[in-house]
Amino acid sequence: MNVFPLVVDLDGTLIHTDMLHESALRILRDKPLEVLLMPYWLSQGKAVLKRNLSNRTDFDPSSLPYNQELLDWLEQQRMQGRKLILCTATDHAIAQTIAEHLGIFDEIMASDGTTNLAGKHKAQALEQRFGHTGFDYAGNSRADLAVWQCARLAIVVNASGKVTQRAGEICEVEHIFPSPSSSLSTWRRVLRVHQWMKNGLLFVPLLAAHQIANTEAWLALTLAFLSFSLCASSVYIVNDLLDLESDRQHPRKRNRPFASGLVPAYIGVALAPLLLLGSLALAQYVGGHFIPWLLFYFVLTCAYSWRLKSLMLLDCLTLAMLYTLRIVAGAAAMNLGLSFWLLAFSVFLFLSLAFVKRYAELEVQILQGKQKAHGRGYYTSDASLLQTMGITSGYAAVLVLAFYLNSEAVISLYKSPEIIWGTVPVMLFWISWMWMKAHRGEMHDDPLVFAVKDKASLLAGVVFAAILATGAVGWSW
Repeated sequence: MNVFPLVVDLDGTLIHTDMLHESALRILRDKPLEVLLMPYWLSQGKAVLKRNLSNRTDFDPSSLPYNQELLDWLEQQRMQGRKLILCTATDHAIAQTIAEHLGIFDEIMASDGTTNLAGKHKAQALEQRFGHTGFDYAGNSRADLAVWQCARLAIVVNASGKVTQRAGEICEVEHIFPSPSSSLSTWRRVLRVHQWMKNGLLFVPLLAAHQIANTEAWLALTLAFLSFSLCASSVYIVNDLLDLESDRQHPRKRNRPFASGLVPAYIGVALAPLLLLGSLALAQYVGGHFIPWLLFYFVLTCAYSWRLKSLMLLDCLTLAMLYTLRIVAGAAAMNLGLSFWLLAFSVFLFLSLAFVKRYAELEVQILQGKQKAHGRGYYTSDASLLQTMGITSGYAAVLVLAFYLNSEAVISLYKSPEIIWGTVPVMLFWISWMWMKAHRGEMHDDPLVFAVKDKASLLAGVVFAAILATGAVGWSW
């Protein structure tokens, strides 16, 4: 039996995140005006800042991204009769909530609103409590080097190579738990590069106006596409940071880089504004009235992330508007006017897809036995009503398409307008197919991402495009 107590750090060691960063993000999301008080709290000391954040925020300890490998090892140590102490710079109230949830710690040492228990302060407190080299310590950062100098053995967790090396120079290392490695795929997921395909909607006005040979328009729209993509990635990062707890309760979203702790939250906080600045820099070269629509998209998306996504029905209407805004921005980049028919068709179609998204999320919640979707304004019992509204919206989009095909615009743009009527059954099939897949629980969280991977949807898209091309070129009967 090992008589030396095992002291365990929290942030970055026991959990793959930092509770100070998470508390600050919750304040930003739930009480944004109180963010203005944070510099004042910090001026009184970091412990004061942590205490105020702790008093003003709440969290679910079961949803945190725990280091499961370390937890399993700690359980083994505890079964061998070893005393476990949670010692952290996090505020005591937060540390106690986590310790009570895990139920493996015999004692808690944490920041108390006066002393920030980190670095030298932590080392002094542990040395006073257990004596010099009277304990073993599990930590992860440069601040823990001061603690390892007075510890008997070091357990290095999620540390960089340099910290691991320094720990070995000042203390005997008993065990090393390597940090999860990030790759190019990780950063693609941070930026959600696969979501950039949505920005292809910017090119819809070009195709609808039959200006495919307009090279200047193609250049402007390519720059607009890149600008919109950087802006979208910026907002996706903001959304992920503000939605950490909800994502962690979702079977797939819990693996996102920020929710899982694979990428620290502070990196997202730094990266989001840089991406936005890059987006605005590119937008300067687009011309037209593109920048105002880009900024409107950014503001509306931020409003969605902060509040609108939790409001029943308004969330789906906002999603539909965000899709439609891409088409409007594409037209603005080319200085083109938009027809009533295209806008009406887009709004109804994207509203149907927004309802598909929410319906699919509720189906996941139903399978988990939950009655309410976390962070959303829906109960799982609302699923059938969302399905009805979504199917109705989708068929309304097809009806608008049918009316458009009988307009003078079609006669002037297409040599064989009667062929274009073939798009109606294609759209009817695709809308019905998407809802059928959603009803069977086979829908991805994002219907457009599902569509580009689904063979039937891709085939429907090819047939739809072929009908339009044939109608434009003409067909000899």
